[in-house]
Amino acid sequence: MVAKLTVIFLIILLLMTGIILTLIPWYSLGVFGDWGENALLALVVQKTNLPILQRTVTSGWIRGAVTGLGILNLFIAFWEMAHFKQSVKMFETEGNMENKAISEPKR
Repeated sequence: MVAKLTVIFLIILLLMTGIILTLIPWYSLGVFGDWGENALLALVVQKTNLPILQRTVTSGWIRGAVTGLGILNLFIAFWEMAHFKQSVKMFETEGNMENKAISEPKR
């Protein structure tokens, strides 16, 4: 049961991370604001005196790289869904091996 929940939570985490990383660079999502004009980026640029940092972060290359990471997360989530039973079995056997190693007396 614990192994199933672990895999389910992993899939949910991968899906959420993938969706966020795929959409945030391209769309203004209310709370987060625009990708290139957020308060944290402005603060870092102001403190470091590196205006090139803001231009770099707002470039299409960086946006594309972040989107690529999001798509990779989505791909891994769908792969985990397709191989759900195999992943659960792997977690269960790994847990059994750890329990066995703990319960065996040392010589």
